Amino acid sequence: MIGKNLSELRRRKGLSLSELADRSGISKSYLSNIERDVHKNPSIQILEKISDVLDVDLKALLINGHSTEKGRHDKELYEFAEELKKTGIKKDNIQEYKQLIEFIKWQNEKVSK
Repeated sequence: MIGKNLSELRRRKGLSLSELADRSGISKSYLSNIERDVHKNPSIQILEKISDVLDVDLKALLINGHSTEKGRHDKELYEFAEELKKTGIKKDNIQEYKQLIEFIKWQNEKVSK
């Protein structure tokens, strides 16, 4: 997903891979590998350099802006994670909340039978 977003944003800005490499200080081959999904999880520092050059928010690289089903789910997942952060739920506590949700679902299924 990041690779496709990067490629599309770069083309929209009218930049070649070489120009993006020069401006970001990231090798052309590494950028090419990201675009082709050879490197699927580049570091946040790399993504920040790229987003600065492309003059886009970091989310633009991470979230698929298209209306495809997967894109909608990715966006929904990101928005859900943001809401969890706002409520103070920490990543370390997610497993506990998951167990609670599973218990509530089990209780609801039991009641509806």
